[in-house]
Amino acid sequence: MAFPTKLLNEGEHVVVSTRTHVKALILPGLVLVVALVAALLLTGVADNGVVRLIVWVLFLAVLVWFLVGPFLRWLTTTYTFTNRRFIKRSGFIAKEGRTIPLNRISGVDFEIGVIDRIFGCGTLVVSDASTDGSVALNDIPQVEQVQLQVSNELHRLAGGDRDHRDDGT
Repeated sequence: MAFPTKLLNEGEHVVVSTRTHVKALILPGLVLVVALVAALLLTGVADNGVVRLIVWVLFLAVLVWFLVGPFLRWLTTTYTFTNRRFIKRSGFIAKEGRTIPLNRISGVDFEIGVIDRIFGCGTLVVSDASTDGSVALNDIPQVEQVQLQVSNELHRLAGGDRDHRDDGT
């Protein structure tokens, strides 16, 4: 996904841009299936048109609450690392964002659980020097690759790409 170039400063470019893994939508999808089966069963049992209408109105409420909401949050939340900063943006109508300059980031770690391993994602933990301490980004696809790219950018920013070798002497 492309981060809007109009939001980048002069000389700034995107290193990594991602969103939460689609696995975050599995539970809402299961709720939808269970609600649909329940609505169909209740509609088949009910002999009153008003009861059927109430069942389908409740189904639509479940659909909006448990599927549309999580889908819009998933769709509109992005995590972007540029060569200068980390940017978390979310929201469709009411927007929210957080920016951490890369020079304030003290570490980028990752955690991969058993289920995460199956889906190829994990948690990226961005530690900074602020009072908040760290930001955990859950369900990041290919988290090890993202961590490596961000670590390389932090190393470059710290002057680690200079043309001299450290031979330990």
